Amino acid sequence: MKQGFVEGSLNERQEQRANVRQAEDASAYSRAGVDIDAAARAKELMRQAVQSTFGAEVLTELGGFSGLFALDLGRLRQPVLVGSMDGVGTKLKVAFALNRHHTVGADLVAHCVNDILTCGARPLFFLDYLAVGEMRAEQVAAIVGGVAEGCRRTGCALLGGETAEMPGFYAPGEYDLAGCIVGLVERDEMIDGHTITAGDALVGLPSLGLHTNGYSLARRVFADWDLHEPIPALGRSLGDELLQPHRCYAPVVNALRKAITIKGMAHITGGGLLDNLPRVLPDGLATRLDAQAWELLPIFRLMQRAGQVDWQEMARVFNLGLGYIIICSPEDAGRALQLLPEARRVGQVIARSAGPAVVVEGLPG
Repeated sequence: MKQGFVEGSLNERQEQRANVRQAEDASAYSRAGVDIDAAARAKELMRQAVQSTFGAEVLTELGGFSGLFALDLGRLRQPVLVGSMDGVGTKLKVAFALNRHHTVGADLVAHCVNDILTCGARPLFFLDYLAVGEMRAEQVAAIVGGVAEGCRRTGCALLGGETAEMPGFYAPGEYDLAGCIVGLVERDEMIDGHTITAGDALVGLPSLGLHTNGYSLARRVFADWDLHEPIPALGRSLGDELLQPHRCYAPVVNALRKAITIKGMAHITGGGLLDNLPRVLPDGLATRLDAQAWELLPIFRLMQRAGQVDWQEMARVFNLGLGYIIICSPEDAGRALQLLPEARRVGQVIARSAGPAVVVEGLPG
């Protein structure tokens, strides 16, 4: 009886010492700038949003070392997996300045979905990476909640991710955000531009604003402007304009594919109109765009005027109001315009000689 009591007391003392060491270690880590408790709280706050994106294909729970996704190969002929990865760029600086963090996550998903859509793929699952300077649980939950919202809209599972607290690397309250998407397309349904020929039409779909590109230039132009002040030309404040969402084109494009044959598609992201269209063109072809055929959004006119930026440079940095361009036959272009009142025929494919791959005519003087 006495021996048992002595052993029990020794075990208790060992456990107490272990608890003290653990507390000291946690305190030291906290003093170094990493808050493990806040990280755990952030995971709980985002749990419901993340799990709302899970379908029957997801075979894992939030918090594991990896995510499991069951692919039903029996329903597929020649499946091709499609991957892409991107970020939100310095649009995040606007989110910091306005302390508004729930939209950039959805922007990230829309950007990635649009990228794999260009080859005809549908999204399967998404992985996000969030690095913060200081773990603020509510802020992190808002960001990841936006990612989850974007995934729900597109039928994409938010399968996993990483939230890293990196004090001294990012300023408190600031963060970086990136994402990786995996999608699927049948081999015989891939769209790669190889059937594009001279004479094909360019059908443009409008953007909602800058989307997620060109913000370094925009921030320089508007460096001294008040983000909260309403601007009559925009119909909203500059901050609201710069946080306009990155539009996801999947619902419109997928519906259109049932009615016409799409030969190629370009997502107008970094590189603007001039650098993105050539990515889908076969050798020996170029495109001619007519800027009078679509609306140059007020934000681009305002930025060009305020920053005295040459319009050709504007076309190489921004989408100028066209977020997505579809290439098809002239006949299919006519059908597309009937089906989509918002669409515009914005140009055509031409034979390329020694000139540039993209010519934009009709820009303001």
